[in-house]
Amino acid sequence: MAKKASKAGKYKLKTHKATSKRFRRTAGGKLLRTKGGKSHLRRRKSARTKAQLSEMVTVQGRSYKKRVARLAPNLGK
Repeated sequence: MAKKASKAGKYKLKTHKATSKRFRRTAGGKLLRTKGGKSHLRRRKSARTKAQLSEMVTVQGRSYKKRVARLAPNLGK
């Protein structure tokens, strides 16, 4: 009987789609994230606060960066 070729350890890496939509990588390699709190209850917020919500923030902390890299392995490559 012919043995089947083993493909052990050759799984396709799947991207976590929610992670890829929330994070971006800059040309310099920094990881940026979007801010939360933009979906509703915005009428009571000041114009300055609402403008600051549109900015992207650099991700701080090695554990967060590691988690995002695991969830979205092809992000910014």
